[in-house]
Amino acid sequence: MIDYFALALCHGLLLIALLRLARRSDVDSDAALEGEADQLSAREKRAKRRKITPTAREP
Repeated sequence: MIDYFALALCHGLLLIALLRLARRSDVDSDAALEGEADQLSAREKRAKRRKITPTAREP
């Protein structure tokens, strides 16, 4: 009986921790990825100015 209680308690606490982490907004953002997103949008802007789409490029 104690084994089932210990398993349920551990899994319940892990679930609570997971839900609390998932609801935090600062965990969802990454500063390094934001910089890459800016670079990607700059590439897209340059491509639009040149009237070259990324799919039209030949390797």
